Amino acid sequence: MNEASTAADRTLGDRAAGDNSTLAYDVERVRADFPILTREVFGHPLVYLDSAASAQKPRQVLDAMRDAYETHYSNVHRGVHRMSQLATDAFEGGREKVARFINAGSPDEIVFTRNATEALNLVADCFGRAFMKAGDEVIISTLEHHSNIVPWQLLRDRIGIVLRVAPIDDAGNFLLDDFEALIGPRTRLVAMTHVSNALGTIVPIKEVIARAHARGVAVLVDGSQAAPHMTIDVQDLDADFYAFTGHKVYGPTGIGVLYGKRERLNALPPYQGGGEMIASVTFEKSEFKDAPHRFEAGTPAIVEAIGLGAALDYVEGLGRETIAAHESGILAYATARLGQVPGLTIIGTAREKASIVSFTMACAHSHDIGTIVDRTGVALRTGHHCAQPLLQRLGLTATARASFGIYNTREEVDVLVEALGTVTEIFG
Repeated sequence: MNEASTAADRTLGDRAAGDNSTLAYDVERVRADFPILTREVFGHPLVYLDSAASAQKPRQVLDAMRDAYETHYSNVHRGVHRMSQLATDAFEGGREKVARFINAGSPDEIVFTRNATEALNLVADCFGRAFMKAGDEVIISTLEHHSNIVPWQLLRDRIGIVLRVAPIDDAGNFLLDDFEALIGPRTRLVAMTHVSNALGTIVPIKEVIARAHARGVAVLVDGSQAAPHMTIDVQDLDADFYAFTGHKVYGPTGIGVLYGKRERLNALPPYQGGGEMIASVTFEKSEFKDAPHRFEAGTPAIVEAIGLGAALDYVEGLGRETIAAHESGILAYATARLGQVPGLTIIGTAREKASIVSFTMACAHSHDIGTIVDRTGVALRTGHHCAQPLLQRLGLTATARASFGIYNTREEVDVLVEALGTVTEIFG
């Protein structure tokens, strides 16, 4: 353990190496690690049901970032002095933790970005420049977040690609055979979410990848909503590219991840130019490093990468299978309880779902729902969830969305249901 190791790392190591008490999943013990959950909102305990937008941060992440700033902060890679070496070790340690978290073949297959949005834009820009021309096709799905729609529209407007959309049924299930029927001789890339942020639908992404690869088509996966809830193994999936964001997996904002197979990344041109991504520069030409550094121009989010590493340590310390079982229980309980609310309709009842429940109420607009339950301390997301085409497919303009994480409880679901009773009293 070098000087850059934090007290938070040691605490996590002690917990993971303990008496296996985490296997029983003590949610109150987990909640104690999140300082913000002790606060009140309008005189009520905070009930945070908006983790799909951004998850809260455990003390271990906060401590790791504070320790980095206070004891070994410096710029990375460039310095021969001790502080730069310590910062570089900690920063690259974050990359190694990401690689382990998703079972990448090498840390060199992990590119740090600002968020998943930038990772998706990076592939759209670089893959588009390298491998696509007018008339070539990209397949996305009806379930996509705007971050996996707009970059392809920009590419379409710039070079004339064709954007095809794989359908869903009325329950929000992804239609695998209908997707496969869209693959044609001009299809160059499939860019698809792993889990819908608006409905919680889990796309059978391994089969999507297998069917695309059988036709010689590369696949980019938006895993922003998958990474917090399930085990991701990019080698088993055989994904060409996989993106997720730090702030949804209990890490800081300002840091995202793009995984790419080594040969895929090194076949792409740089996304931005500047320091760190170059092998040499003259006024006549520049030569670029291999991945990941060719895509990391300029000073990176050093402390954020360290914080992300601490977040992934935290999640793995709890156990991803244990987390999934806990969240599955919360989802089942919430689905049953919300189904008992008069006039409430759950939107998205796919066979395979992550812990996200979107709903409407006959008596009130989603924004009114969100405003009223907020007065009881309940934080819901309302609106179109950056998935306007999906909601239009379902005949809606907005929903209320409760999204659950590692710290949520059944009692919090009960508080939500009671608050929705107030909505019915006011508008019903």
